[in-house]
Amino acid sequence: MRGAVDGLHSPHPLGPRLPSVFAEDDLIQRYVSGLDDLFAPLMTVLDCLEAYFSPDLAPIDFVGWLADWVGAELHGEETERQARGAVAAATALHRLRGTRRGLATAVRLGFGVTPEIAESGGAAWSERPRGQFPGEREPRLEVVVRVPDPSKVDERRLDALVGAVRPAHVPYAVHVVKEGTQQ
Repeated sequence: MRGAVDGLHSPHPLGPRLPSVFAEDDLIQRYVSGLDDLFAPLMTVLDCLEAYFSPDLAPIDFVGWLADWVGAELHGEETERQARGAVAAATALHRLRGTRRGLATAVRLGFGVTPEIAESGGAAWSERPRGQFPGEREPRLEVVVRVPDPSKVDERRLDALVGAVRPAHVPYAVHVVKEGTQQ
């Protein structure tokens, strides 16, 4: 947590700004110097405010607040690098939400692995009406994550992530398997 910073001086001390009648009043000067100590961290934050809105520069405890603000899905178990990356990518991911590319990007950001995705959807164009629909009749989504050690992957967190970014109407299954094995 941020708080008082020892040795931080106010860029705008109050003592010299008081009317001249208080310039030599020791009690008033000590009182406003205490206010200077109180306001110095606030002034520093305000002087650097734009850095607080950059996920790469903001203090790590502020990154969690930014995640809530932009709708990034953090669970508190991410590394600092993963949390900053998720916040930085959140707005772009919202445009891709519900797409294969958006799902793959979200899993890659959250777990550092590119998933294999099998789905039932499709798209086609035809000059004539009543053409055959692309894709499969029953909607489905299957996400396979291949990792060296499946026991190190939190399957509940992966399931929650896939459930949050998949198309809302599509049932899904998530599988975590060892690299080099067939599923």
